[in-house]
Amino acid sequence: MATITELKCAVRETLESRGVLGQLKARIRAEVFSALDDQREPRPQLSHENLLINELIREYLEFNKYRYTASVLTAESGQPDVPLDRQFLASELKVTEDSSSKSVPLLYGLVSHFVNSSDNSGKVFLRGAHLPVTAPASSTVPRLDA
Repeated sequence: MATITELKCAVRETLESRGVLGQLKARIRAEVFSALDDQREPRPQLSHENLLINELIREYLEFNKYRYTASVLTAESGQPDVPLDRQFLASELKVTEDSSSKSVPLLYGLVSHFVNSSDNSGKVFLRGAHLPVTAPASSTVPRLDA
């Protein structure tokens, strides 16, 4: 007869080999976060930039089947439950897509563009956001158009 330790090892190995263990851990984390999340505490209003960034991340997470991570992002950030329309998102980012790029998240296309770009000797100039000194960092959102 198998010992408890052997049984635990066998179950763990089976769940790992089926790819279920990571999903179970993620689901447990999401449920714990949901139980601890105080819904009465109002979320800060999302800036336009954060709304777009969160949506790019959500689209990436859902594409890669990281559903529990996406649900935590949505709950914690205050992102609307209904995803933004992809055409709207692409329009806001001033991105034009071809038929092949529509099959993957916009984030993949953005990263691919910068990785494969030969402009400016392969470098892209990013302007830093100017944050007010008096505002707490948690409530300050850098503006992309600053």
